[in-house]
Amino acid sequence: MNRPRLPVLITVVLLLPLAVWADDTKSTSPSSGRITPQTKMLIIRDLTAEHCFARKAFPQGRKGLEIKHGTVTPSDEQVTQMAWENGMAAKPGDKVTITNVEIQDKAIVFEINGGGKKKDKWYQHVQIGVGGVGGTPGGANKSADAKGSSVTLYFDKYVPELTGDQVRQMLSPVLDFKALTQAEAYEKTLSPKVQNAIKNHQVLVGMDRDMVIYAKGRPPKKIRDKDENGQDYEEWIYGSPPEEVDFVRFQGELVSRLEIMTVDGQKIVRIEKEVDLPSAETEVAQKKPKEEAAPAPTLRRPGEQPEYPDNRDPRSGSTTYPPSNNPYPTPGGNPTPTNTPDGLPPHSFGAFAAGPVH
Repeated sequence: MNRPRLPVLITVVLLLPLAVWADDTKSTSPSSGRITPQTKMLIIRDLTAEHCFARKAFPQGRKGLEIKHGTVTPSDEQVTQMAWENGMAAKPGDKVTITNVEIQDKAIVFEINGGGKKKDKWYQHVQIGVGGVGGTPGGANKSADAKGSSVTLYFDKYVPELTGDQVRQMLSPVLDFKALTQAEAYEKTLSPKVQNAIKNHQVLVGMDRDMVIYAKGRPPKKIRDKDENGQDYEEWIYGSPPEEVDFVRFQGELVSRLEIMTVDGQKIVRIEKEVDLPSAETEVAQKKPKEEAAPAPTLRRPGEQPEYPDNRDPRSGSTTYPPSNNPYPTPGGNPTPTNTPDGLPPHSFGAFAAGPVH
């Protein structure tokens, strides 16, 4: 007996589209395989010239920030040290621009504000001459050092298929793409206590200058003086009587004293630190020691003394030879052999010096 095959055929027809859809979904999944050239172009076009805000400090130079599995390196202490050595490209809350995107085999490199590598212009390699005579090459005047930085996204095996939004999410530990204003982006980098103080226009002992400006605005008046211990300070004054007056004192970059004169005549003074800033507490960077100037080039062998030494000892710089206030003989005088080059008689120098003046 032949059994009906219609239910089996219906089942196959219904399951076939589901299998095709599953394969299609798997092929378009971000983790399905290596990024394609088409996706590379889409990401580069989507993120190049994108404006955003820095969540962390970016040091200048070739070595910027790195992100792998959501972990940011180098540490805040190392970034502070790098900033002392090379300068700061962007502080937390600063508006920055992604100026270039380079997709490598296992990483994506984003240049920030022009990047940290020095680039020469094409015209600096052009040499201009007149009449067949070579001139000064255009590369003689180099462009200024790069002032930007970079952030690199690292992957384990290769860069997978990604979308622009997924890349922005991966960059979120160091870049904020959602903030609308610089003030909003800066507040997100602060602790909840400092955020609340800024919203209420209050100053806390331990704040830095940027925090005070965001909380109170730019000061109408500033004074500089020395305290009872002889240490320099700068005081920002907000308000004027009969209104409340705030005297915000800075020693270095942080608020060390806050004095408030209330409307009813009370005086409130706060000197105890109310907020701790990690960047200020963990700062271990020291300024680089001043490098000594390289000695002038010479053709003499090591240890060889000059044929015509001057009046200074090359080792200590002190005067070791009798100084000569008359390097050339006066008319009618008798020049000494020590001031005359070898091979020339003394009277030849005297004759030259005594010659007629035209």
